[in-house]
Amino acid sequence: MHGTRGRPAALLLAVSAVVAGTVAPAEAGQQGGGRGWTGTWATAASEHYEVSGMSEVTVRMPVRTSVGGSAVRIRLTNAYATDPVTIGHATVGLRDGGSAVARPYDLRFDGKRAVTVPAGGQAVSDPVRLAVPALADLVVSLHLPGQVTHITDHWWAQQTVYWTDYGAGDHAADTSGDAYTWTTTSWPFLSGVEVTAPRAGAVVALGDSITDGSYSTADTNRRWPDLLSARLNACRPGAGVLNAGITGNRITAGTGTNPSALDRLERDVLSQPGARTLILFEGINDLGGASAEQIIAGMTEIAARAHRRGMRVVGATITPYKDFTWGGWSAETEARRQQVNAFVRDSGRVFDNYADFDRAVRDPADPQRLGAAYDSGDHLHPNDAGMKAFADSIDLTSLGLGRGCS
Repeated sequence: MHGTRGRPAALLLAVSAVVAGTVAPAEAGQQGGGRGWTGTWATAASEHYEVSGMSEVTVRMPVRTSVGGSAVRIRLTNAYATDPVTIGHATVGLRDGGSAVARPYDLRFDGKRAVTVPAGGQAVSDPVRLAVPALADLVVSLHLPGQVTHITDHWWAQQTVYWTDYGAGDHAADTSGDAYTWTTTSWPFLSGVEVTAPRAGAVVALGDSITDGSYSTADTNRRWPDLLSARLNACRPGAGVLNAGITGNRITAGTGTNPSALDRLERDVLSQPGARTLILFEGINDLGGASAEQIIAGMTEIAARAHRRGMRVVGATITPYKDFTWGGWSAETEARRQQVNAFVRDSGRVFDNYADFDRAVRDPADPQRLGAAYDSGDHLHPNDAGMKAFADSIDLTSLGLGRGCS
């Protein structure tokens, strides 16, 4: 799979599988009334790259909320950097179109305006009282005052992210987006947004590029976890949906910045606030290099670890990819896929339930192929209609979240 980004050209080649509310003014650091925290948005760090000459720059990142709440905090990551990074000023507010923010609210970290995130570390802001609607665009702005040498981010976000020119200074509190003159399509440093939402929990989607939303329409939130969020938030109470997809991710093996699903399970799933249910949709990237037995063993271990934390686990079947543009399909890999899918469908053995994504998007005339109506064009990644087919195929009652879901 190929992709490009808005910063100086970088190319990734991977055979990848795969509410309305008002803003209540409050001082930064004000607590959220003792209510429990639930993730409303998340992404998994998946890349690290070096930059030169970057200082006094501000980045503005729109993110789509899932569940709403009465207070908000953010989580920052510097997971793969070799140097610390200083955030001089951070704000959060509701989007007012493009890179504009209706009213940015200052965030603090242990009561301080600035925070230095160590190499390999993370930071969590103090809460701000803010009426965060469900299914709304929230904007996080970060001012980077010092020399930035390394950036940890989530690549190929399918979302336009806005930057000021180098040397432009602190524009985190701007309501206008005029200072933001160039764009990328990745989320730097930001790994989570959490809200206080009584009785709400969250479902975490652990997956690869298909879950990540590759080839869905950019800037429209058509990834299948986004569409699932819309269904879940029609229930009462609503629920958070957190996207832990990474392009090229595998269950049985990984790389330094793209660890296996097993290796990143604690970071990206089990440690998420309010996480009650895991949807596991992985394995297509493993088919070419691992046996069906190895994939099944990995799925079994993931489910067992999640169950030990009291989470429900829904397995998803691996989707067809015959004639994938970049190759990798064979009769042997197809046999492995069928073996793994038979295991997933026998959900009583390991999973609490399963979602039959394979059935939802396969070609009835040739079940080894992705249906033409769901194909983005490379015969592996679904288009927007395919993403919707996934979200619609999930039995909401199997997630154990909300009432009145159907």
